[in-house]
Amino acid sequence: MIFHQLFEPETSTFTYLLGCPESGDAVLIDPVREMAARDLAEVQRLGLTLTHTVETHVHADHVTAAARLRSLTGCRVACPAIDGRGCADIGLREGEALTVGTITLHPLFTPGHTDAHHSYLIDRADGARLFTGDALLIDGCGRTDFQNGDAAALYHSVRDKLFAFAGETLVYPAHDYAGRRVSSIAQERARNPRLGDGRTLAEFIAIMDNLDLPYPKMIDIAVPANALCGADPSEP
Repeated sequence: MIFHQLFEPETSTFTYLLGCPESGDAVLIDPVREMAARDLAEVQRLGLTLTHTVETHVHADHVTAAARLRSLTGCRVACPAIDGRGCADIGLREGEALTVGTITLHPLFTPGHTDAHHSYLIDRADGARLFTGDALLIDGCGRTDFQNGDAAALYHSVRDKLFAFAGETLVYPAHDYAGRRVSSIAQERARNPRLGDGRTLAEFIAIMDNLDLPYPKMIDIAVPANALCGADPSEP
């Protein structure tokens, strides 16, 4: 499998490019609209054809490139089915894998950051990778104070579902704000200051209730746009 981690510095967002050498098919997880040309150029540089984009959730900090990439390439847009986004070509559900060439993405329902959030697992002979969106970050997690967020739900999504994977499973989040690129389940179990090292549900809820974070500056633009898969009314 071809694997590239791409970064958008304005919102510290990771986009993941997965390619199948056998079929030439490629998928982008959580593409950012401003980076569409860069991402598509990378797909083409690798001799691949973009066939799918995949969303972990309705983002509040940036607009997805899904609609723009579909208009440019004819790729199919895949989103969590529970979101009910009419713009999506494919609704993703836990227990129903998405196959792109020889790549199999297993959706995992991990609510809490948003009520429809999904993570994705790729489990191959060379190791397992978890694309955790905003559910589990490196030494952190996504906030739970908007978009039907729920701290208790996020606690159980991470500790009961994601932390159940083998310790060597690699964790690839949707963001990192400190220059880090990858973690592991073992590392997050041991040292995640919000969710690791025996943190109780009550302790986690208290942490999340007292973060005192500013209102997301892009949320009023990003959420409505992302409900339309990032469609821009000014574009054909």
